[in-house]
Order: sequence, then C-alpha cells, then structure tokens
Amino acid sequence: MYTVELVRLIEKLNLENCTPDIDIKRIKISQPDVNRPALQLAGFYDYFDSERVQIIGYVENAYMQQFDENERIEIMARLMDYKVPCIVFCRNLEVSERLVKVATEKEVPILRTSKTTSSFMAEVIRWLKVELAPRITIHGVLVDVYGEGILIMGESGIGKSEAALELIKRGHRLVADDVVEIKKVSDETLIGTSPDITRHFIELRGIGIIDVKTLFGVESVKNTQAIDLVIKLEEWDKDKNYDRFGLEEQYIEFLGNKVVCHSIPIRPGRNLAIICESAAVNHRQKKMGYNAAQELYKRVTNRLRGGDSEDREY
Repeated sequence: MYTVELVRLIEKLNLENCTPDIDIKRIKISQPDVNRPALQLAGFYDYFDSERVQIIGYVENAYMQQFDENERIEIMARLMDYKVPCIVFCRNLEVSERLVKVATEKEVPILRTSKTTSSFMAEVIRWLKVELAPRITIHGVLVDVYGEGILIMGESGIGKSEAALELIKRGHRLVADDVVEIKKVSDETLIGTSPDITRHFIELRGIGIIDVKTLFGVESVKNTQAIDLVIKLEEWDKDKNYDRFGLEEQYIEFLGNKVVCHSIPIRPGRNLAIICESAAVNHRQKKMGYNAAQELYKRVTNRLRGGDSEDREY
C-alpha cells in the first residue's frame, strides 16, 4: 500500500497547522478519499473509515454550535479517539484553544484553510489520487508530442533514446528516458513520470549521459504526462505481416487500462521521429472523430458498389 506524508499535504495545499506541538513527520495518509464527519459528530460510527482525512465545513461547524463548549470538545475528542490522520477546518473556521489542547494530547493534527469546503475537497482528492495511485515501472521512453503522450517501447539498443532526442530537436518534450513510472489515476487515465534520479537525462550509446534540460532548455522537458499512445519498435521481419491499413486498433494493457499500441518495424532509412509525429497527429484525429483508414475504406467500398454502372457508361 502506498502512503503520502502529511507534511507534503500541508506544504502542497498551504495549510495552517494549529497543533505545532505534534510531530507530524511520522503521520502518513493511505486513503485518497476524504470524509466530512457529519454522521460521526451525531454519534454514528458504523462503517466509519478512520484512515481518511476528516474535513469540517460550514455545515458541520453550524451543527456543533448547538452544543456548549464542553459537549463540543467531548464530541471532537471521540472522533479523535479513532486516530484519524488529521482534521481540516475550512473557511478559516475558529479553532478553540481547548480543542487544540485535546488534539495535542491525542496526537491528532488540526489544520486550517481559507478555501471553501467543496473546492478544498476536490483539490485534496485530486492530489491524493495521483500520489496514492497504483503504479508500475517499465523500460521505455515517454515523450510529449503535440500534446499527446507517446510511450516508446522496444528492446534495449533498438533506438528509443535516439528517436526521443530527434523529437526533442524538433520541438517536443522529454518526460522520461529508460525508466518510466506509470500511475493509474483513474480507469481511463495513466500518468507517466520519471524517477527523480534520472529526470531530464538521456543515455546515448557511444556518447554517454546528456542533460536535456541543460542542452535544449526548460521548454524541452516535462515532469508528467498522460499516456495516450504506445509505439513498440521492433526489428524488421520479412516473414511477418504488418498492419498496413489500421482499421482495427491494437491495445496494450497497463494496470488494467488499455492503451492504443502500434508496432513499428525498424529498417535503415526510416525516420522514427517523423513516424512518431504522424502517429501522434493521427491518434488525435481519431479522438476528434476522423479516421483516415475508415475514410479510405468507405471510398473504396462506394467505388466498388457503383463500378458496374460507371463501366456501362463507357
């Protein structure tokens, strides 16, 4: 199970720590979802997921104001007994000194933000889903080509890094070379990134390691990119039948998500950069509703259907 440190959440969302005496470095979050403890404040703790970040908004605060301070502290103390990772008060709602004292004793951090409850929840869930997403590491190169994330795969030494370098020179952006970390952030989206230690570096056989960011500028690199298309490079096999029309899509699966995959045979003289650019633009056209292969198929079919009548005219 993946976890994220509470410290990172505080820094990322610029949260105010109302309990500075608690050692928050040891607290980790393991659930990407959050909870507004309305039912729990009313005393219903069945099916309560205590591992989620607890968020107090205007409604929860208004409910608590019906009670005197002693009752409010008792209700919140019971919530803290479940060892929740933290409690966040939105809209800069007031946090009493007694509540801070109880939270410090129970070692449950109380945080505060000026954001509205709904917008803060959306931001937290989005960030946590990325940070806690299932992930795998594969061998390949990830490049942003015209806004499309192209994952180039193939055997070692087949020319993946060289193709990426040519794409960078043509104005596209490198995301990862050699090692690509893939995260599943939803049932439709895979996000690719590079490990920190190899970020922005490319290995070229015979030359060594080059720093793309230093050589080509910051506009030539990118930290993360959604994976839209996979291109598998392979040695040319004259006995193998390669797809020449593209009427049916081929797919490859990562973490349960399917991604369109093209197998590209390698021969001397083939410009891989231009092939990758064409594949990216063609894939974007398909997403926008235009399929060149299907259009050609329709034209040929229409010509064959009307062929007999046309021949009789002559």
